[in-house]
Amino acid sequence: MKEIREKMKSVQMKLFISLCAVIIVIIIFLILINNVVLETFYMYSKTRSLKELYEKINNYYLINNNSLALNEEIKNEASKNNFDILIKTDTDVTVYSSNKEIISTYNEMTDLMRSNTYLTDIIYSDKNMRIQKVRDKQNKINYVVLSAQLDNGYALCIRMPISSIKESVRISNNLLIMIGFLATIITGILASFISKKFTEPIVELNSITKKMARLDFSQKYTLRGGKDEINELGENINSMSDKLETTIKQLRANNIELERDIEEKSKIDEMRKQFISDVSHELKTPIALIQGYAEGLIENVNTDEESKKFYAEVILDESNRMDKLVKQLLELMKLEYGAREFDNKEFNITELINEVIRKCNVMIRENNIEVQVNAKDIVNVYADDFYIDQVITNYVTNAIKHVKEKNGKKLIEITVKDENDKIKISVFNTGENIEDENLDRIWQRFYKVDNSRNREDGGTGIGLALVKAIMTNYRNRYGVMNKIDGVEFYIYLDKRKKE
Repeated sequence: MKEIREKMKSVQMKLFISLCAVIIVIIIFLILINNVVLETFYMYSKTRSLKELYEKINNYYLINNNSLALNEEIKNEASKNNFDILIKTDTDVTVYSSNKEIISTYNEMTDLMRSNTYLTDIIYSDKNMRIQKVRDKQNKINYVVLSAQLDNGYALCIRMPISSIKESVRISNNLLIMIGFLATIITGILASFISKKFTEPIVELNSITKKMARLDFSQKYTLRGGKDEINELGENINSMSDKLETTIKQLRANNIELERDIEEKSKIDEMRKQFISDVSHELKTPIALIQGYAEGLIENVNTDEESKKFYAEVILDESNRMDKLVKQLLELMKLEYGAREFDNKEFNITELINEVIRKCNVMIRENNIEVQVNAKDIVNVYADDFYIDQVITNYVTNAIKHVKEKNGKKLIEITVKDENDKIKISVFNTGENIEDENLDRIWQRFYKVDNSRNREDGGTGIGLALVKAIMTNYRNRYGVMNKIDGVEFYIYLDKRKKE
């Protein structure tokens, strides 16, 4: 806690110094502006006032011939703006004079102009008017003097006293320094109060993050006031704390699961042994049959041609069965280990289904099965037609093997249904339901619901495992469900290529 307090004091000091530095920089900037700009602005303002008064007096003479009223207006302007005004005719007769001093100023300037003496401190000059700075040495007062000729030929002289600009700048700078000093003190007090308001939630956030580093997520940030950046940071830390807590719990659960997986490694080894045992079991019978019938042919156990032909047919059938089993096993391994590339394209699934039915037509007629296809003439899907043909063939042959008569008929119903961006193909056959505990097992290699492994159906026990491997590669759903009068197998296919 001591270390945290020291850090917070450091934050307070940095905030105090930063705010004071800002105030000082602003004051220095204002002083520089004051020194550089004030005199120029002051003279600009005075010159503008003189020009405006010149325009007024000139307009008075153009539109007003009443000398008494005119003199009264000029007197008001002179009194209001602290101007000394002198107006003379072209014959040097004084029309209006606010005081005697301005007459001497006018005469002095007239003499200079007549003697072609160069006039200094000229502020503004054109053909009718000249404005310049003049210093009365006797009174030690600075003036801005306008000397001009009116449109009626009269001469106009306006004198305006100006205060010392340097003195004004000095006074203004002293005032700015005083203001800066007071502002610095007030800023220090405010900085201390503000930093305290800021550091309290920072201390709490620091405490929370330290506990999070120790994987303790019990403390949560308490929101203060309205919606600001610190409260938002606190909310984010609370959210991060919750997510980290959830993630760590998940990691712990995954770690426990991994430990279980390691413990089950021996079981996996047993499964491998079982796989080898299953393959051996599948190949042992056809090899024994081939060996026995081959020896019978060699030893001429039966001499008639019909018996020899029967022996040869058995050998050929068993050889074909072994060949089919080996090829399916190789294909299954390639699919499961991702070594098989699909030749995907768009094709008509309805046409493929009709071709599968045509190939199985002999078995369908022998078993007196009614087949119904519920599909449009053209339904396109995007996949490898060779592998989808295997999937549909496995489903249809599986349905033929297990179909039973219900309600007076054996029925296989194939349905193609459009579901959003997928096409669902389902194969239903009437018959007995599959027991619930076997619904997941039937997708395993060599698993048969009939444990007797009847060889008459010609099955290898890996047809549904092939379906599973193919659909897993496509990342599409597949499955089986029990219906009232039978069983339905289904798959989902993409309508078009995935982006």
